[in-house]
Amino acid sequence: MLTIHTAGLLVFGDPERPSLPDGAILVEGREIAAVGPYEELADARPTARVRRWPGLLAPGLLNPYGPELLERAYHPDPREADELGTEPLTGAALAALPMTDARWGASARRGVQRLLAHGTVAVAGNLRRPAVVDAVRRAGVSVEERFADPAGPPSLDPLAGRSLAETALMPLLPLAGLPATFTVFDAENEETLTTMGATCCVATVIGGRLLYRSR
Repeated sequence: MLTIHTAGLLVFGDPERPSLPDGAILVEGREIAAVGPYEELADARPTARVRRWPGLLAPGLLNPYGPELLERAYHPDPREADELGTEPLTGAALAALPMTDARWGASARRGVQRLLAHGTVAVAGNLRRPAVVDAVRRAGVSVEERFADPAGPPSLDPLAGRSLAETALMPLLPLAGLPATFTVFDAENEETLTTMGATCCVATVIGGRLLYRSR
């Protein structure tokens, strides 16, 4: 099936390539078929389904804190909120929990959903727990090599202290055949997105699959 994703602005994630007003991404199956002005893509493929998004289209993001967020933090089940709260538990609070492989896997699944809700399509770092690796793999999130520990405290927001160009897994190149992996943010432009951070994520698409949608 052909789908055109369009928004008020398409940000390529490449400092050398200016943003494209009324830009669009044509997706065929799991791949990008074309990237360009919406009117051109719609005229070329009039039978394609159209998804109109608020804000801007952008590349998928890389969160550098894979092990810290998924193997050194516990993401409570909503049913545990009264006892444990809703924020990830680390340090002494994590050490006090009776963690099993099954519990690590469930935590990782919840953690991955929180990452997807921040536009994350990949994490960096060496994941060692099989249950965590399986949860990440099943979600379609990729694991990238990390050559140095990232600065700053771990954050679910990949844009915390970083620009889109620094955080993008790869730019949205206008080349057919690349994986249809991108995000949508409810922000007016790249400057606004940097200020707001990835909490304004509206949708995350990996390999043509809509894995997160806020509305």
